[in-house]
Amino acid sequence: MTSTQQEIVLDRGNDTNVRVNLHGATVVSWLYLGTELLFVSEKAVYDNKKAIRGGIPVVFPNFGPWDLGPQHGFARTSTWTIEEQPSKLPNGDVWAVLSLEDNEQTRKQWNFKFQLKYLLTLKENSFHMDFKVINCDDKSFSFTCLLHTYFGVPDVRKCKISGLQELTYVDKVASGERFSEAKEQVTISENVDRVYEKTPAYWEHLVTAVNGGYCISLQKHNMPDTVVWNPWIEKAKAMTDFGDDEYLKMLCVEAGYVSEPFTLKAGEIYEGTQVLIALPASDSSL
Repeated sequence: MTSTQQEIVLDRGNDTNVRVNLHGATVVSWLYLGTELLFVSEKAVYDNKKAIRGGIPVVFPNFGPWDLGPQHGFARTSTWTIEEQPSKLPNGDVWAVLSLEDNEQTRKQWNFKFQLKYLLTLKENSFHMDFKVINCDDKSFSFTCLLHTYFGVPDVRKCKISGLQELTYVDKVASGERFSEAKEQVTISENVDRVYEKTPAYWEHLVTAVNGGYCISLQKHNMPDTVVWNPWIEKAKAMTDFGDDEYLKMLCVEAGYVSEPFTLKAGEIYEGTQVLIALPASDSSL
């Protein structure tokens, strides 16, 4: 990482902290009791232009390929503002707020006035992300959004994901065909790129065999879609900012609003939340 990178740190002590790069408001580390729970590629590019490969990038106002601008939108490649510096609460929790407003560059791609507010709170064994979209325009706009979480894992082939059974998903590997998930626990043994649609308003996924042997509870509200992604062998080799063998060390389970756009009227606010909780394997139901 170069000296031109700007970061904030939410430090709870006890080898527990979160680091956030202002480029894209990308969470690049969640260290829990000395164990790194997120994945960032050793080949990630830190040039304040390209999206950082790993951590938790913010996808807005478009998920996927975009006719008007870069894939996954401009939020993950924009410089965010520190609205509230990291502050410690009496109970030891640490919080901060980052924001992004429309500017000349964003309006060239997406001609709307908006503000994004990103409240981050690090608790004893959990990390809370509260994502707000404020329509500052005099007309409605529609968007998709996603928190593109990369979990760090010793061996993705040993991971299991729950909370997907009976959900309909779009399989991008199978040319966008739709299927119903039959498995109680989804595993990874090939290229996987799926959008699981329309979970209930409050929902939980469990991801096992994360770094340190932890199980992560991913709890989400008003982010009704869940993307599961691993590039596997050939696609890993095709990415210049990703190591050929790193597909074994990561698993993306991503909460968002992506299967259909969210329409926000003038003056209204959208709010979605994601909470990641680190649990010892024995505390999970898997």
